[in-house]
Amino acid sequence: MIVKKLFLLVAFTTILSGCTSEKDASFSDNCGGKAPGGAVGLLMDVSKDYQMGLSTALQIDGDTKNYQVLDSAKFATAYGYLYTIRNNILNSGKVYYKNEFPWRMRIIKNDSVLNAFCTPGGFVYVYTGIIKYLDNETQLAGVIGHEIAHADRRHGANQMLKQYGLQSLIDIFTSGTTQQVATLAQNLLMLKFSRTDETEADDYSVRYLLGTPYDPQGAKFFFQKIGGAQRSPEFLSTHPNPDNRVNNIEATWSCLGSGGNKELFTQRYALFKASLP
Repeated sequence: MIVKKLFLLVAFTTILSGCTSEKDASFSDNCGGKAPGGAVGLLMDVSKDYQMGLSTALQIDGDTKNYQVLDSAKFATAYGYLYTIRNNILNSGKVYYKNEFPWRMRIIKNDSVLNAFCTPGGFVYVYTGIIKYLDNETQLAGVIGHEIAHADRRHGANQMLKQYGLQSLIDIFTSGTTQQVATLAQNLLMLKFSRTDETEADDYSVRYLLGTPYDPQGAKFFFQKIGGAQRSPEFLSTHPNPDNRVNNIEATWSCLGSGGNKELFTQRYALFKASLP
């Protein structure tokens, strides 16, 4: 009976994986590009990604001691600038869940932290430390594209699925205690992506930026900048070799045709940095 059930599960999974929608096909390319999938795609609806991201966002908003989030109305100019970068990426035609996630952006004031992150479901956070560290808009666009890719490729959701299991996640969101939801949100904040996830996020940053005003290799310039730096960004702590990532980005860009714009937008980036506290 166990063997029969296993056979049916494998057969069902094979059938699903063979059902490629028109949308899925449009996201495929000859350089390894494809629609998000894997176990999380078969087992968990993307609405759960949003629920996980929202629980994390609420925890961040309520933790003013550790997260000084800049008010979007008070710093409207700075946020407008970030929204433009975000919208350029979303309108590239390569973000699979463009319309499913809110892609809300927030700036965290902490000049000592070189970091940016994106929760499942599209809640993006950028520290003032990394904004002020970078030299131009294209570098930041590369970083934001990388973070958007983590959510768009469902990396965090996949890790939570492995850690909790599908039923436990469903139980937390339907009947879980406040403490259980808070613990889940905290685990998401402490999430470390695998080397494979990081490489895929780098690859998709190139794909996203190909359809924007930015140089598609924006993330490469960021990694080149931090390559010889004394202070490495927090999100590189488990993957400290930027040279390999530069080579990978160059290979993906070359495979995709070496196209795109070459703009850096250095002058207007300086004005953006000046608008921050």
